[in-house]
Amino acid sequence: MSFFESFLFLLRNFLFPGTCAVCGCGFTGAVQIRYGLCDECRASITVEADGRCNLCGKPLISEKETCLSCRNGKKRFYDRLWTLFPYAGKYRRLLASYKFEKNAALAVFFAEEVLKVINSDPILKEADIVPVPPRPGKIKESGWDQVECLVKRLEKSSQIKVNRCLKRRKSEVQKRLGRTERLENLKGRVFLNGNAPKAAIVIDDVITTGSTMEVCCAALKEGGSGKVYGLCLFYD
Repeated sequence: MSFFESFLFLLRNFLFPGTCAVCGCGFTGAVQIRYGLCDECRASITVEADGRCNLCGKPLISEKETCLSCRNGKKRFYDRLWTLFPYAGKYRRLLASYKFEKNAALAVFFAEEVLKVINSDPILKEADIVPVPPRPGKIKESGWDQVECLVKRLEKSSQIKVNRCLKRRKSEVQKRLGRTERLENLKGRVFLNGNAPKAAIVIDDVITTGSTMEVCCAALKEGGSGKVYGLCLFYD
């Protein structure tokens, strides 16, 4: 945000104060307004980076690096996947506020958490951010794309390079389908529309079956990307 945009944002929320995306309490200061979260909830939302599967991003029980499910499954098109939060409890409410209630202030909070992950691992620092492309008509229907909102916040950082090289043809809404159906639904519908970066971080809001991430990463690998990583805010 520019200074003027930040001023208007804070002024609007001062005149029409919002509530915390998680607990619903009223805001009492500019910092809470900026993040869309009260101080207590923001402090309680943490990323547990240790003990995660490299391929699905879910917590490991007794395994190392890769969970049993991924170890016995087929090869992925991405080289590694990072996730931030579980899609459960207060985190479910957090995603609902951002994705369905269009709480754009949360993009500021999410962007800072994503940057922490990128800065924590040298292999991510040189990679381009590639957002998962929205379904055609989605923005026209809802006026909102939660992934693009996050990416625009990340783009404010001088260390981040964004490459919007993936496009998506019309397909059925993914949430209505199972894993096999989702893969079939997107087959040939996500394509490269520009130069594939040498290294890419495909970013999405939530990973469920992993089919969308797989198709996007496959398009990049087939288009010439050497290393492709995935990063999702939530895992289900």
